[in-house]
Amino acid sequence: MNLKIRDITIIAIFTALTAILAQISIPLPFSPVPITLQVMAVYISAIILGSRLGTLSQIIYILLGAIGIPIFVNFQGGLNVVFGPSGGYLISYPIVAFIVGKISDKSLSHIQSTTLLITSLLICYGMGIVQLSFITNIAIKKALVIGVLPFIPLDIIKIALAYLLGGKVRMALIKTHLIKC
Repeated sequence: MNLKIRDITIIAIFTALTAILAQISIPLPFSPVPITLQVMAVYISAIILGSRLGTLSQIIYILLGAIGIPIFVNFQGGLNVVFGPSGGYLISYPIVAFIVGKISDKSLSHIQSTTLLITSLLICYGMGIVQLSFITNIAIKKALVIGVLPFIPLDIIKIALAYLLGGKVRMALIKTHLIKC
């Protein structure tokens, strides 16, 4: 993979954006999974950077957190977070970024884009509840109730905002030649 200094810099910026938005967190008393803006950061990264660079920004985010840098929610870091109750969501981020990035890579229709956005969110939720269920030893149904259902309305809003904002920012960055089409 041939990365230019500009690519590395932009990946670092979006890795940092994910780390920053992870700190905007609202704990839920009934769930080990807090409400955060991480998902929004993943979608913004993918929409602006495309699948290749967006995915790399999320891989680097997870690797930095996994080695102990406190960039996960509530300034946590370490493998205990990656393999903890909410780690399935984290592990899904590169996959989500790859899928969502295809929207920008291929200039898809609104119907195709919406389908990819929904599919990617389902993958995030699926991976999240499987690990939540396994780590906390609760049934998948309960994991769905505490790890997905409370998040759906806000995630839909965050993803819609990321799609609209990300598309506009991407076009501006393309015009200034900071990223390629």
